Amino acid sequence: MTSGDRPGDHGPSAPAQAVAARIPAPHGASESAGVKLAAPILGAGFVVVFACLFVFGTLAEGVRSQEVFALDQFATPFLHRFTSPALDAVMETATFIGSNVVVVPAFVVAFTALLVVRRRREAVLLAMALGGSLVLNGVMKPLFHRPRPQLPWAHVLPDYSFPSGHSMNSMAFFVALAVVAWLAWGRRAGVAAMMAAIGVSLLIGVSRIYLGYHYLTDVVGGFSAALLWLAVTAGAIAAGDRARSRWWRRDGRGVRPE
Repeated sequence: MTSGDRPGDHGPSAPAQAVAARIPAPHGASESAGVKLAAPILGAGFVVVFACLFVFGTLAEGVRSQEVFALDQFATPFLHRFTSPALDAVMETATFIGSNVVVVPAFVVAFTALLVVRRRREAVLLAMALGGSLVLNGVMKPLFHRPRPQLPWAHVLPDYSFPSGHSMNSMAFFVALAVVAWLAWGRRAGVAAMMAAIGVSLLIGVSRIYLGYHYLTDVVGGFSAALLWLAVTAGAIAAGDRARSRWWRRDGRGVRPE
């Protein structure tokens, strides 16, 4: 006699387990499991990125104000040596591509298309990547209130300088879009999309220095924050996937671990 046949034993019998295995887990419960695991990772990641930016920005501003950090003083005049009408047009175009006037509508189109084709996970990845970048950048600029470069050939913009919003948001959005392409169409398409995303983002960052709108450290800070946030976002998505997978396997067997 097995343990399941003993009188008074209330454990699931073999037929009951077989029936339970055919009953799918409630969709809302699996989603809840993923959200519960992903949310703390996102929150912790946001704090880590914020702290990294704070440390980097404080050091960058300190050395710049003491005129020790030579790269900030060197990069813009160096790039400006190569100025020409044709290069000006290229850099203006790159800056325009990295602006919210282009990035936000492009996100809306991509996000909607992903929902239409039922790629919800990729849509969430894209939304978290750009949304987090916009929020982080919006918090950082007034916190540091770092003045823009004041150069004879550049128009001084009214907002603050660190970190570069064009650099940060374009890196977050275009690289996230490349990850979506990788997931949707495989490694070959993903590698090509990733190379294009990084190339466009770097060009946008260089354009901000060339046009005199940002210091080098503003652009590097924006890129660093975007990549950190992308890593946090990808980790949260992966953690949510693992949580949902564990929930389905656990509930599908009809046995819950202690």
